[in-house]
Amino acid sequence: MTPDTIISIFLGIGLAASVGFRVFLPLFALSFAAYLGVWELNANWQWIGSLAALITLGVATLIEIFAYFIPWVDNALDSLAIPLAGIAGTAVMVSTVANLDPVVTWSLAIIAGGGTATAIKGANATGRLTSTATTGGIANPIVSTVETGTAVVVSTASILVPPIAAILVIIILIFIFRIYRKLRPKTKQ
Repeated sequence: MTPDTIISIFLGIGLAASVGFRVFLPLFALSFAAYLGVWELNANWQWIGSLAALITLGVATLIEIFAYFIPWVDNALDSLAIPLAGIAGTAVMVSTVANLDPVVTWSLAIIAGGGTATAIKGANATGRLTSTATTGGIANPIVSTVETGTAVVVSTASILVPPIAAILVIIILIFIFRIYRKLRPKTKQ
């Protein structure tokens, strides 16, 4: 595996993790990077760097971010966003991974890209439901702000320094796993 391939995998995993926080923001970031020529996308995915895609994803990003600040709409969005996160996580991985056999690329995209995005989005949806149940939705804008901020940081790191993004993803997954372990019901032996 070449260093370019490894970096492209880190980019894909970082963006897939960001998709778990906001579906469209990482796609917009990738589109913007491709439009500016910062990242070369796979041949079939170069359309993401077009002006039309950039504008469309930019508008979708703004709508998604602001919709998460509307009480109860945020929970409804999560029910739609979980399957979309898996698809988008897979797509960003496929569009960025370079120099691998298509079978390996798609396998990696489905498992690492779609799996990471879905795991993070599922954890976020659960956290938002808990926030809604315990605060009547009053704390949800704070949760939304943290999620959006995390998506911005991880997306930016993914594009500018992909190995740092991969480390951030590992930290996020460990954090989610620890919270899950604390919240799950204890079984009696």
